[in-house]
Amino acid sequence: MDGISSPSPSSSVRSKRKRHTPQELVDGILSGSRSLLSKAITLVESNSPAHRETADEVLMALLPHSGSSIRIGITGTPGAGKSTFIENFGTRLCEQSKQVAVLAVDPSSSITQGSILGDKTRMERLSRHPDAFIRPSPTGGNLGGVTRKSRETIVLCEAAGFDVILVETVGVGQNETTVRSMVDFFLLLMITGGGDELQGIKKGVVELADAILINKADGDNTIRAEATRQEAERALHYLTPATPGWTPLSLKCSSITGEGVDAVWKMIDTFQRQLSESGQLTANRNQQRLDWMHAMIEQQLIRNFYADPQVAKALVGIRERVLAGDLPASAAADALLQLFQP
Repeated sequence: MDGISSPSPSSSVRSKRKRHTPQELVDGILSGSRSLLSKAITLVESNSPAHRETADEVLMALLPHSGSSIRIGITGTPGAGKSTFIENFGTRLCEQSKQVAVLAVDPSSSITQGSILGDKTRMERLSRHPDAFIRPSPTGGNLGGVTRKSRETIVLCEAAGFDVILVETVGVGQNETTVRSMVDFFLLLMITGGGDELQGIKKGVVELADAILINKADGDNTIRAEATRQEAERALHYLTPATPGWTPLSLKCSSITGEGVDAVWKMIDTFQRQLSESGQLTANRNQQRLDWMHAMIEQQLIRNFYADPQVAKALVGIRERVLAGDLPASAAADALLQLFQP
């Protein structure tokens, strides 16, 4: 024996749980450390009040280093092949020397509050690429199709040097619009089905789209995909563009064969250059920062409301009266809000 003993299991666990200072996290992210980027994201996603101060310090230091990427939100109907498209699309971008971060949001169970977080297995090829970073995060029941801290995560990834940020949302729904306030380009994926398919999508989501992409346009589906694309093009013609200075487009592609995928990036690249030159991209980003601030205010007010001692004390009895049908929900809300001492 050379006299050097192996670390005990307990010391090994302690080393793995090393707490990094805010400056260590900042320096590590700026130097491209994926490990410290992941730890910083975990920190900002934490619901622990003890982590909030450190997370804010890291974000403040990294904010000047963010903003240089193109942020792309990707949503779509169930079965539209979002993950397959993102893997193909992201891999092609990496092959063009782009640094690509994928923020893949998994829906949290309303019963267990758990989530599958299986995006690295669904995007196995992309996850192995050295220029790609995939971060699955649970929504935590958050409305809007994105995790509560998606904005902060985007800042961290941009500071780490990623050129393209892809935000995959949980799917089309009435509240699937929050992503619009944190991305530059909003892409809606659809599958073939002609006009009936458009009727099945919430109008509000179509109105927010900068482009509609008909996926699975291959084999016997090719003709139907073109018919659906034309129907989408007609629908977009009657809607007010979501982004001033940009006319929404409809395209088709096959995530399996790769046909049409390059055209999607060409379109987004044109979008970025066109809006950068006009100043609209900067205006949009400025508005997003204000939206972020208001969202944080709303979240903090809700936390403070339920943490208020008088509200907490009265809540149990009022809930019982609402459940028993003795008190209308509106009156219950008014009574609790009157007790709130901000």
